[in-house]
Amino acid sequence: MDNKQPDGKKQIALNIVNAKSKHKGFGAGSINLNNVSPVIIDGDEAVIDVGAMHAKSKVEKGIKFSVDREDVPNGRQVWVVWVAVEHTPEGRHYAGLTACEMWIDSEAKRGWKILADHVNKLDYALKRRVITEGLGAREKAALKSLLISHNEDWWNASPEELKQALEG
Repeated sequence: MDNKQPDGKKQIALNIVNAKSKHKGFGAGSINLNNVSPVIIDGDEAVIDVGAMHAKSKVEKGIKFSVDREDVPNGRQVWVVWVAVEHTPEGRHYAGLTACEMWIDSEAKRGWKILADHVNKLDYALKRRVITEGLGAREKAALKSLLISHNEDWWNASPEELKQALEG
């Protein structure tokens, strides 16, 4: 792409916004997604799938989504869980965790989800909320196992509220 402007016009430049920036204009107040990861729970399996950040996880690829649950009568329940990690002087720990429901029919290439719910739950995880509503014992066990195996020190340092939310 050519970045040249007609004579007499300023060059187009992108503003760089980072933690050191004192910038207060465009992009000010942007959220930092570096400390949040999406976990996909499909049946008994929980995996970190960063593709879910852009609705391109392994289970979402090739699926046409609808906001009408009746469009996916033969779907299976799949969960996206947003997991936020907090950095403190004592170290890191799992700080926020929110679960979002989807229904996927891989054979028909159809799915159901409410995108606004996924965005809101991502925001809640970033705000250190813990929402596991809808997750069954099987899903909670899979998620807990993944978090512990990913980093047991982070799990041990996590708030009791988060640990209790993943008990059967």
